[in-house]
Amino acid sequence: MQLSEILAPGAVKVLPKASSKKRLFCDLAEVMQAEHEMSYDAAFSALQEREALGTTGVGGGVALPHARLPDLEQVHGAFFRLETPLDFDATDRKPVDLVFALFAPEGAGVAHLKALALVSRTLRDASLCAKLRANGDPALLYTVITEAQPSVAA
Repeated sequence: MQLSEILAPGAVKVLPKASSKKRLFCDLAEVMQAEHEMSYDAAFSALQEREALGTTGVGGGVALPHARLPDLEQVHGAFFRLETPLDFDATDRKPVDLVFALFAPEGAGVAHLKALALVSRTLRDASLCAKLRANGDPALLYTVITEAQPSVAA
């Protein structure tokens, strides 16, 4: 699995400010609706429900919100770089500025886990995160993140 199979160029955004997790989830749902014709309400609700189980802020300024939706046929993602970091209740208590959201079909256990592991390994690379933080062009961010593959295949 490659990140380019999950992430569409139009699903990469730079947000000047997200005032809350709820607002961020609204923005993510809007992008997924526009890029993949997902139900806005279903995407937003699924993100909220998953986050209620525990934070998806994994530390190091990174959050990996994810959800399962019944009407999807494959895993899709969205990547946002936040110009103003957001308090995300992350495990290390640091604000988040890199967000990679995943949406998977309800029955996609292995595919969902492989995608989550791939994104997690990719965003654990400190030099990659520095490149992402240094760029404000969505097209360049897409190239940086999709060309950076972790050394262990998912």
